[in-house]
Amino acid sequence: MEFIEPYKITILVMGLAGLTFFLQLAVVDVIGLKTKHTPGHPISADHNDIHFRASRALSNTNESVAIFILFVIFAILSAANPQWLNISAVVYLVGRIAHMLFYYFNLKLCRSISFGVSFIGLLSMFVIGVLPWF
Repeated sequence: MEFIEPYKITILVMGLAGLTFFLQLAVVDVIGLKTKHTPGHPISADHNDIHFRASRALSNTNESVAIFILFVIFAILSAANPQWLNISAVVYLVGRIAHMLFYYFNLKLCRSISFGVSFIGLLSMFVIGVLPWF
């Protein structure tokens, strides 16, 4: 597996993204238990409610993770520049973690900016992956 060695940071980011998912799930579950939310019942769409915000933060991360995984696989199999792929993966992760925290604390502008950061991370991963094809 020597070909994967230069991409170790990206692989680490994948694991840390998994940990982020796990933590988000735990936060939603703990808040649900504390608020005595009935499982399976919808959470009211109210940005003033931490349970709703925590649930949306998890959902938002879930919406981008498949793209992240596909772009990682695509870039590695395309023999993309590992340094730039590693940087882009870290940018994605930092953006997702910031987005999660800003969502929890209901900081809307910061949340939007951090979404943009993670979006740039994803887009750059694709560009880095496609460059070897030209």
